[in-house]
Amino acid sequence: MIPFNKPYLTGKETHYIYDAVNSGKISGNGKYTQKCQQFFEENYGFKKSLLTTSCTDALEMAAILADIQPGDEVIIPSFTFVSTAIAFIRQGAIIVFADSYNDNPNIDANKIEALITNKTKAIVPVHYAGVACDMGRIMELAKKYNLLVIEDAAQAIDSYYTCKDGVKRALGSIGHLAAFSFHETKNIISGEGGMLTINDDRFIHRAEIIWEKGTNRAEFFRGEVNKYGWVDTGSSFLPSEVIAAFLWAQIENLKEIQNKRKMLWNSYYNSINESKLVNVKLPVVPDFATNNGHMFYLVCSNIEERTKLISKLKEKGFHAVFHYISLHSSDYYVSKHDGRTLSNSDKFTECLLRLPLYYDLEVEIVDEIVDIIKNY
Repeated sequence: MIPFNKPYLTGKETHYIYDAVNSGKISGNGKYTQKCQQFFEENYGFKKSLLTTSCTDALEMAAILADIQPGDEVIIPSFTFVSTAIAFIRQGAIIVFADSYNDNPNIDANKIEALITNKTKAIVPVHYAGVACDMGRIMELAKKYNLLVIEDAAQAIDSYYTCKDGVKRALGSIGHLAAFSFHETKNIISGEGGMLTINDDRFIHRAEIIWEKGTNRAEFFRGEVNKYGWVDTGSSFLPSEVIAAFLWAQIENLKEIQNKRKMLWNSYYNSINESKLVNVKLPVVPDFATNNGHMFYLVCSNIEERTKLISKLKEKGFHAVFHYISLHSSDYYVSKHDGRTLSNSDKFTECLLRLPLYYDLEVEIVDEIVDIIKNY
């Protein structure tokens, strides 16, 4: 069976893990943590980067930094992973779900303003499949209504948004805060792991304290204070040096990984596009966005066709999967949703199909998968 995903190892992971363990500093915020954070800041323009144990943790840090209080409203897309919502629910927020575009799963920026009330505190756009949301429009709304923007960039490492002036900005560098994932299904990985990026000076100092369980421990180790203590809320968000060492091996190979993933993505797209199939739709990448090769998906005509296609691919030895069930219709949230119909989110829930895409996948396998889809 050709799997849907297979984690890629560069060969240096265990070497760097051994080095980290042998150094005697394995609890976190050591050499490898700092190397990773410096890389992201220097290469993507993040003002401050902090590695976390998961993207969920990064979002929870963002919710604390945004000072989300019970009754505050937070606007998020319904077609997303549960972490996007749960980080803010834990702070007592009321989640307001927005629909996707008709032609791609990202939050429809044209529908956000109608959802803003005097209780709205933040907008959380999710860059689905690593393709940028309309950050220009979203940031305009944030400025107009004095809101915070927290980018859920879990899938969006090494992807960009082109501003109106033609300048390309890395996803995760545009909103006030952003969260990334290094889960084993992502482009670069550490098994479990994530990162918070802070692009607003107001939050940098406090973010580091929250990251270190509410203490000013990081300042102490830099020699900025003569003792450290508990000064704020926080939690154990900081990952060990073992996780950071694993991630560093991946970072060193980021360019190679990205080139291969994008080549495979283009192979899928070009082959299916040339076939002019009428009952499946291809991913849409807006002019202002880039493609980071995170995921290749098709949109089938209905749930029955998708189910049949999944079965056909499985019969031939290929594992293809669907993705999220829209959060507004989930068992947990259906009674809390305000009743609006989110037809595009529901469509992607029922019709979106993800195909195998990982570094070790070969073009010949992509061709076999495409042939099955064509024949079907």
